[in-house]
Parts: sequence; C-alpha cells; structure tokens
Amino acid sequence: MTEHDQKQLGKTLWNIAGQLRGAMNADDFRDYMLSLLFLRYLSGNYEAAAKKELGADYPDPNAIGNGGKTPLSVWYADNPADVAQFEQQIRRKAHYVIKPNFLWNHIVHLAKTQDDELLNTLQQGFKYIEEESFESKFQGLFSEINLASDKLGRTYADRNAKLCTIIGKVADGLAEFNTVIDILGDAYEYLIGQFAAGSGKKAGEFYTPQQISNILSAIVTLDSQEPKTGPRRKLDSVFDFACGSGSLLLNVRHRMTKAGGTIGRIYGQESNITTYNLARMNMLLHGVKDTEFEIYHGDTLKNDWDWLRETNPAKKPQFDAVVANPPFSYRWEPGEAMAEDMRFKNHGTAPKSAADFAFLLHGLHYLKDDGVMAIILPHGVLFRGGKEADIRSKLLKDGHIDTVIGLPANLFYSTGIPVCILVLKKCKKPDDVLFINAAEHFTKGKRQNQLSDEDIERIVITYRDRTEQERYSKRVSMERIAEEGYNLNISRYVSTAEAEKEIKLDAVHTELEAIELKIDEAKKRHNAFLVELGLAPLP
Repeated sequence: MTEHDQKQLGKTLWNIAGQLRGAMNADDFRDYMLSLLFLRYLSGNYEAAAKKELGADYPDPNAIGNGGKTPLSVWYADNPADVAQFEQQIRRKAHYVIKPNFLWNHIVHLAKTQDDELLNTLQQGFKYIEEESFESKFQGLFSEINLASDKLGRTYADRNAKLCTIIGKVADGLAEFNTVIDILGDAYEYLIGQFAAGSGKKAGEFYTPQQISNILSAIVTLDSQEPKTGPRRKLDSVFDFACGSGSLLLNVRHRMTKAGGTIGRIYGQESNITTYNLARMNMLLHGVKDTEFEIYHGDTLKNDWDWLRETNPAKKPQFDAVVANPPFSYRWEPGEAMAEDMRFKNHGTAPKSAADFAFLLHGLHYLKDDGVMAIILPHGVLFRGGKEADIRSKLLKDGHIDTVIGLPANLFYSTGIPVCILVLKKCKKPDDVLFINAAEHFTKGKRQNQLSDEDIERIVITYRDRTEQERYSKRVSMERIAEEGYNLNISRYVSTAEAEKEIKLDAVHTELEAIELKIDEAKKRHNAFLVELGLAPLP
C-alpha cells in the first residue's frame, strides 16, 4: 500500500467518524473508533499467525459461505481436542490468543446482519482480551469504553443498532483498501491526530505533533557524545515519563529501525487512564510485542512506579534515551518531603506554580551517564527567577544543558505559545551551550503553524554538527552565560533581527544630485512640449 493510500485510509475513517458520531463528544467517540480499529488489527494479526501455524489444515475462507463463520471457528469446531495445544503454540508465537467468536470478521457479520447479540458479544470480547488474551497483562485496556452508555443509545436495542452501523461502516471503509494489517497503526496515528485537532487544550494530554516528535527522535537516536558520527546502532532502552498516546516513543522506534539500528525495551508512564489505554493499544498496533514495552499508569511527579524507586544504585533503572512532552507549567503540591527526594535533592524543588523543572529533573535522574534527553518545555524555564533560576544555574554549572532550541509559536493543538526543546546530558563533551533560534522558520497554517521537512532537517543538522549560523545558531561559552546571570533567553544570544543598513552620507548625497539632474532634464522636455502647444512653460 502506498503512502497516499495510507493517508487516504485515515481520511476515510475520519470521515466515517464525522458521519456517525452525531451529538456524541468527539473525545468519547474517539475511544470507540480506535478500539474497533485495534480489534481489527489484533484479529488480522492473529488469523495470519493461525494460518501459518495450521498450514494446509487452515480452512479455506471461500468454502465457508457467509453464515458468520470464520476459518478458525470452523477449525475449532472440527478439532476440539487440539484447541488447547494450538492456543499454547500460538500464544508462544503471536503472544496472545483470541477466541473465534470475538474476531473482527465475526463481529462484522453480527453488525451487518443487525444481530441483537452484537453488543453483548463485543463486550465479552473486550473483557476476554483484557483478562485472558495476553494472560492478564492488559487489565483495564477497554475500561473507558462504556458500551452501556446512553451516548450510544437509551436502550440496549438502540445501542446495539448504533454499534451495528458504526462497525458496518468501518468495515466497509477498511475493505475499500484491501487493508494490510501493518498499516492500521498509521491509520490509528492519523485518527489520533485528527481527534487532537478538535480537542483544543485537552489534546495536550495525549498528543505531540509528529513534526515535533521527529525532531526529538532524531536528536536522541544520534550518538549522544559524538552526534557528528551519526545515528546509534542500538538503543537498549527509551523512556517517556509523560507518554500520552505513545506516539513519541513509537517515533523513536521507527527512526531506529528505519536507519537499520535496533531498539531494546520501550518504557512509558501516563497518568490519564484513557490516554494510558490509547498508548498500550498504539504499541500493539505498531507491531511492538507485549514483551518489548511497558507502559505504567501512574503519577510521574509522585514517582509512584515502584520499579523506578529502586534504592539500590546497582539496580536503579536508567535509560539510553529519555524523551518527553510534559504538561506545560503544571501546578503541583511538592510538599516538604520532596526536598529529600533523590530526583530533586541536588538541584532543588520546582515551585508549586510550575512543575516544568520537576519533570525535567525526573527524566535526568533516570538518564544513563552516556545517554541523551530531549524535552519540550515552555520558554519560561529559560529565564524565570526564584527557585527555577537556582535549578537552571545548577544544571548549567554541572554541565548538563547541551542545547537550547527555540521553536515557532502555534505548533500545538493545545496552546499557541512558542516552546523550546532542551537537550540534556549527564556527561557532555562541549564546554559551551548551543542555541538554535528556529522561531521564524515555519509555514503558516490555517489553525496551526507547520514545520517543513527542511525546517526539521536544518534543526537536526545544526544540532548534529554544532554549527554556527548568522541569526540562527550560536555556541555560547559558560563565561558568557554566567555574565548573563544564567539566563537562557534565546534572543540574548541569537537575535533574528536583521541589522539596519549603514547609511553612507556621501553616497546618499551623490544619489540625490543625480536625481535632481534627472528632474531638471525631465522638466526641460516637458516645457518644450508646452511651448509647441502654445502654452506657457512651467517656472
């Protein structure tokens, strides 16, 4: 399937969502739509694995007829004594099991025939996937999908009918493209982006625009100590402590594999339960096996993931790469105990009014000595005073801030403010800080501004090669930064203003004399015409 077809599939599904959601809130409908797409992916992937496992014994779909049976339901009925062994084998290879009556094609059959058992079957299927498909690894995966909601209909019959319509339309939309399961992840990402565009401030809870994800992923996949040498061949671990729908983590994974490298385990943390479930689905939809990732539902600032609170330094989790787009200037209640928290003890605690540095220090604490971290933050962290100034000064004096990148305004769905990317390392070689001022390099859009591929590439190459360019980038010594009171306001170091042209009076005088001669000559010609016409010449 071509890239055009992939985008067209996303648009088709988005149009279906617009037609069917009616008065339902877009965020609510998103969860239904994405869950169905997820079920389609799991089913297709599972059936492909089953067909490979059973070989010639896999029933011919064309010989089954249209009675709602699937090849697997036929095989299960014909081979009851072999089912347990088959499921054991398939679980080992595909990592999960789905009973035939919960597979997408059977659900679609119920929808197309307006079967009144559709809703019950779907509910049972979701519960089975949560509790048994992955051996209880994905408890609560569909916890936010309320199939008994009045938003679907007032009665069971109404809700069942609504689901029949939605599933039927989605199935038709997918069938248009003879959908290969591998690209359903791209359609899922497209839909997340479209729903985010209509969610305003709420979008910040779950979505980082792909263009910004591309910058962060490019930075953290370069060699951390010598970016000029190019991409790393391997990332053992990557961590996003405010992972939203997981798109940023997936972007890192995609970039590593596209460059021929390998990536180990993916770790994410998310406090919003709905978004947490979106992230888990998103990982599986993109072919990340359940053994290759772990997403934890919890509060990053409270550090309530037990695994991260390991007190033995030899066992403390640390990551090759850390990426994050945490909520901007989030109000929090640190409490007195936070001053002794290992994450903040050496730098200080962020103020209640803005947890930006608390998020940053959390990520830095779990970064390997030779790792790299890229985090999106509001510009205020660069210059605000008080506790934040103390933390910023300490980070600079300790040599942890490597690069400051200023981005254009209005790139996010959730806010119009300009943001920056801070690149941090525990052990960095340059004794200066690179400033990149990309604030004026963008394409203006109707709702959001856009970064072109060229804009993104320029940022990444400038970081990689640590080059200086007039009105764009500059390497600034720690002495100069100290003179500025450890203020990192980008315009102090890289101004985008063009210098006024120097006025040379002699040249201007000569130019004026030439203009006056031309005026005199023109006046003489004009008067000659007036005399010919018998009129008085001008004085």
